[in-house]
Amino acid sequence: MADLASLHSWPVLDHPALVVCLEGWIDAGQAAATAMATLRESLPTQMVATFDADELIDHRARRPILRIDAGVEKDLRWPELRLEAASGAARGGGRDLLLLSGPEPDMRWHRFVTEVIALSSRLGVELVLGLGAFPAPVPHTRPVRLAGTSVDGALAQQIGVVPAIIDVPAGAQGVLEHGFGRAGVASVGLWARVPHYASALPYPAASAALLDRLGALASLEVDTSDLHAAAAVTAAHIDQLIAGSDEHAAMVRQLELTHDEEEGLGDTPMGDLPSGDEIAAELERFLRGER
Repeated sequence: MADLASLHSWPVLDHPALVVCLEGWIDAGQAAATAMATLRESLPTQMVATFDADELIDHRARRPILRIDAGVEKDLRWPELRLEAASGAARGGGRDLLLLSGPEPDMRWHRFVTEVIALSSRLGVELVLGLGAFPAPVPHTRPVRLAGTSVDGALAQQIGVVPAIIDVPAGAQGVLEHGFGRAGVASVGLWARVPHYASALPYPAASAALLDRLGALASLEVDTSDLHAAAAVTAAHIDQLIAGSDEHAAMVRQLELTHDEEEGLGDTPMGDLPSGDEIAAELERFLRGER
């Protein structure tokens, strides 16, 4: 049986961390995808391996993109799962990175996870960091909080956790994190909590929070100034919308009070709130008009 991975180079890495962001699972506010794109743009990378898309991807579900210029077929771009290396020395020292990105596999998850873990072991990976984001009842007026998931409870607690027992469908990224943890490699998922009423739109504050925490864990300087600037603009747009609706303003106040209660700063019960779908739909209409 042929390997799923095709090697393009074999870099020598300094205490590498593997960063994982796979498209197709939960990513509220496009936070994880934006964080990975920002990370890739800020670091020089080299291709280490690509994975056999014909073995992993259902091309009827994830079709290749055909560019047509005045009737002439110019380019055909296929979905690609890739592993890239990036030097931490380029951004203030710290660990080197391996970046695993692309569409979540549709098939052969067991083989995919086994090969990624084996390849990472040969490359000396010491830490695995997954990027994700989920919609949550949190206000846009407070700093983004992260939640951690890990086989190692102490490692998850370092990030912060959702204090509940939850059975959820797993993404391939979660299966990878679980597999690494069982293999004895420190592995944690970083999940940004995105306001449920803004989760259908880009939410750069969550991307910045993911990268800021990733930088701290990997002892790496990641420039998130553009993301923080974009976050301020996004917050201003949301503020304008909220100011035009007494109902939505009341909802945000309740979310603020609940957030502060969890932080030990206040004590108030939740009231009746409009649904996330209702305010998200209005917010989308507002921002489309602003653009």
